[in-house]
Amino acid sequence: MQEISKGANVSLTALSEDAGAVVVSLSWSSVSGAGDADVSVLLVDANGKVRSEDDFYFYNNPAAADGSVQLLGKTPTGNGDEDRIGVDLTAVPAGVERIVVAASQYGGARFGDLDDLRMTVADRSGEPLVGFSIHDAGVETAFIFGELYRRGEEWKFRAVGQGYETGLAGLATDFGIAVNEEAEEAEEAGEPGEAGEGADAVAVAVAMEKTPDAEPEPIAQAPAAAPAPAPAEPVAVPAQTRGRGPRTTTTKKKVTLPPVAKNSLAENDSWRPARLFPVPTLKSDKEREVRATSVLLSVMAQVPEFGRRLTAAFGAPAGRMQTFTEVSLPHGDTPRRPDGVIRVERAGKLWTALVETKTNGNPLRPEQVQEYMDIAARRGYEAVITLSNDVALEGAPMVDVKIDGRRKHKVSLWHLSWAEVAHQAQMLIRHEGVGNAAHAWLLQELLEYLRHDQSGCHGFQNMGAAWVPVRKGIEDETLASDDPRAVEVVESWERLIRQVCLRLGGELGQKALPVQRVRRGSDQQARRAAAAERLCLDGRLTAELRIDGTSSVIAVTADLRTGKVRTCVDVPAPEGSYPLTTVKRLVRLLSEAPADLHVETLVEAGNGPRGTLERLRPEPGDLLPKGGAAPTGFRLSLIKGMGNTRGNTESGFIRSVDEAVARFHQGVVAHLGPVEARAGRRG
Repeated sequence: MQEISKGANVSLTALSEDAGAVVVSLSWSSVSGAGDADVSVLLVDANGKVRSEDDFYFYNNPAAADGSVQLLGKTPTGNGDEDRIGVDLTAVPAGVERIVVAASQYGGARFGDLDDLRMTVADRSGEPLVGFSIHDAGVETAFIFGELYRRGEEWKFRAVGQGYETGLAGLATDFGIAVNEEAEEAEEAGEPGEAGEGADAVAVAVAMEKTPDAEPEPIAQAPAAAPAPAPAEPVAVPAQTRGRGPRTTTTKKKVTLPPVAKNSLAENDSWRPARLFPVPTLKSDKEREVRATSVLLSVMAQVPEFGRRLTAAFGAPAGRMQTFTEVSLPHGDTPRRPDGVIRVERAGKLWTALVETKTNGNPLRPEQVQEYMDIAARRGYEAVITLSNDVALEGAPMVDVKIDGRRKHKVSLWHLSWAEVAHQAQMLIRHEGVGNAAHAWLLQELLEYLRHDQSGCHGFQNMGAAWVPVRKGIEDETLASDDPRAVEVVESWERLIRQVCLRLGGELGQKALPVQRVRRGSDQQARRAAAAERLCLDGRLTAELRIDGTSSVIAVTADLRTGKVRTCVDVPAPEGSYPLTTVKRLVRLLSEAPADLHVETLVEAGNGPRGTLERLRPEPGDLLPKGGAAPTGFRLSLIKGMGNTRGNTESGFIRSVDEAVARFHQGVVAHLGPVEARAGRRG
């Protein structure tokens, strides 16, 4: 990868033979774990202005109808967050001269509060081409990281690194976007915006005549799925807007489904609704794999938004998609049959991925995946996608395969969890919307299938063989500090936390991400070894997770010695408020919270008063520190019994952690409203 400095430029064509589509990544880290930024992309013409509102992409407008730009969302890294953008340069309209990639902060945050600001550009296979690091960020609240621009028939990348103290409003104005002055004034004053949006929301409108919304490119139907009938009385609503970020003056209407089904017409609970994808007849793991692959691939081809959402992350272009199952491909004396094949056609070119599926917790076989990698390389395919219940971790490959460096053609190996599939389907039909009611119904049927006990597609659900001996070793204090099984438990814990984030994010309609407080370049295996040593010493597994768009950080601690799971969050005391007013307001905000919630007052030195919410509700003043000391904040904690078995049954550890986080967010964090929250001490 070529490193360039601020102001420098480089030709993408000179760096790669396959630069027709690229993945742009913006990344940063934060020591506090609460730092975040919103990515935005602007397509500008020769005059340096957007042509219409459709040239501005952000949270509420994440993808271009022509497939040229798609915001792929945030992913956690070993040292922070990475926000990725897929750009198909072959699909960019001729009138666009530059693609500006920027980010903005909210709630008074500054880019100088973030560390390791960086932009990278990779080719379709994920191979990094060029990188640019920003070292001079300060008080800016918006930043142009870089831009892709035309020079004749080629595309080039320029490292910009230009900041704006005036935030997204100042950046947007420079590119021909008019800012709603009332919303801007509300933002500066810290007042809430329209429709319950936060004080950091900026209303924007393109200062030109609006053009009709473009129709999305038609996608070919997959052979395995027939068009689904539309349900009666579909609910058509605008795609849900987030509680922050820009809002355009027009909203593209999409279809979502209500979270609660209509009243059933069944006579009793024994009547089961008819399902498009039935599962009770599945008898073996092979049947589950075949059925799950066919169901998923057919829905991907039938529902353009869903298929594109899954494949864009793997470098696939936007185009006509077809999917296939049980395809026979030559391999030596015996043909091989991958579980599925995905093909996408755009501008006469084909992108192809082989799919290998496992269900019911069955592990991927390295030798089988290696064969598919070899077949793909020989046939000029772009990717191999593995799909299983397991969750991938950064720095820990799901399957070890050998790549022949002598081959000119590169094949990318990607992994997808069934939990991620369910998350993306839920995000579309519950929060973001899809093109029509039939597509929403298809995604709902897919979700029902994935959630059925017999489907085998339940995400991560087994802490592994090391769980029981490690837990018993901690209980009787016989576990050695260098026991390699402790590292296995730490890795399983990380997978569990990532899956908890997926489920929580799917319910909220916002990304939830694990927080990792390490510096860029830290060795992941060394970090996990250190966590395993702490587990052996104090018997605790710890993690933090953050809801995207907020600074609320939830700390989760599983104490294997006491058999308890603790979830907690710190709420800072507002500046300039009277202590008694502060504690009364907090108790009032928590009027619907569980009575067994533990509340502790934080002070500069020593320990503050503490008690359960049940005891404090009649006398909020009991939270005031003695001696007149002012509280600096409050720690809110819930404690729940921990399941002991390694699986996801009623008594399982995985389910107990998942339920603890869900209960804490729903019962506590959700009631805090605009109150900023930070991670509680993991003790």
